[in-house]
Amino acid sequence: MPLTVLLTGFGPFPGAPFNPTADLAQRLARRRRPAFAGIARVAHVFRTSYVAVERDLPALCKRVRPDVVLLFGVATRTQYLRIETRARNACSPLFPDAGGGRPGSATIDLGEAATRSGRAPQRALLAAVRARGLPVRLSHSAGRYLCNFAYWRALALTDESAPLVQFIHVPTVRRGPMRPAAQRRITSRDLLRAGEAILTALIVAARARRREERRARRPAAAVPVQTELRRKRERLQPIAG
Repeated sequence: MPLTVLLTGFGPFPGAPFNPTADLAQRLARRRRPAFAGIARVAHVFRTSYVAVERDLPALCKRVRPDVVLLFGVATRTQYLRIETRARNACSPLFPDAGGGRPGSATIDLGEAATRSGRAPQRALLAAVRARGLPVRLSHSAGRYLCNFAYWRALALTDESAPLVQFIHVPTVRRGPMRPAAQRRITSRDLLRAGEAILTALIVAARARRREERRARRPAAAVPVQTELRRKRERLQPIAG
């Protein structure tokens, strides 16, 4: 069975009329690279609303049955990529989504743990992006907006099948003519390079995980035929003395 990857991004929202993650998810799904050969990739762009995530994400996970779930969101106040190590059981009623909706509580799921840890080799992802010469850090807080909400939901929805689930925050990208003061800002091309590195590392990890699962299910090896015949001959030989 080929590996299946679900790639997601978000559309625009108040304060971010252009969201680079929509284009990033779609381009990664189409990208031709040897590392992606034989990998089924499905891209989805969420409307930036709580209702859309609640509706679309369960349906996607049920239909796609992914081995890897890679979610992207934009962090407008940072200039580097953030590999989110966990999702928080928290949301903020202060910030409306793209449809004007707000969560009715500061907690996503009452009675659940305060955090859920991501199931991905995050140190390997960090090293993969750094190898491309791009700024990246591990982050221990995905915020309290739709990004954190989607990450929490993805981890909760995939408890049984346990695919590798990872959320990545990306910065806003430079658009239009390049000015001297903006030369160090990340571009869409940079984001694509970082996305390729992250996706490749996740595919490697998912394949290794599948091999381990196959070994764990494999029955104990049978005794080789020649070895068994030799043992029988030894038992039949007369005892000297």
